[in-house]
Amino acid sequence: MPLSLKPPFTRETALLKVKAAEDAWNSRDPERVALAYTPDSHWRNRTEFLTGREAITAFLRRKWTKELDYRLMKELWCYTDNRISVRFEYEWRDADTGQWMRTHGNEHWEFDEEGLMQQRDMSANEYPIQESERRYR
Repeated sequence: MPLSLKPPFTRETALLKVKAAEDAWNSRDPERVALAYTPDSHWRNRTEFLTGREAITAFLRRKWTKELDYRLMKELWCYTDNRISVRFEYEWRDADTGQWMRTHGNEHWEFDEEGLMQQRDMSANEYPIQESERRYR
């Protein structure tokens, strides 16, 4: 029987939830990613505040138009009944300049009873790297 990825989370299900999120984001498919969120999900992504799947999808389309060759790693930081926190790191190539970048940050997630993310709070910093310094391919 497959494990439920709904709250309350255990260490095993929290790890699986983080891996599922990593895989979805690495697909760079905005519609696929948006399905993991409630229809009225609330996001803070750095200085942007978004509400709902349509806004999330539009944000991701815009993001992956600028951030080419995007590759992400997420790591479980901690979890409780319906919350998970992760650290992440991703690399991308700027569409305008061709400069490779690495972004580091943290996300705090809150899920509804069905396992959809109803709140996402993200903070991040980035810096330029050389292509030879990439960790994720």
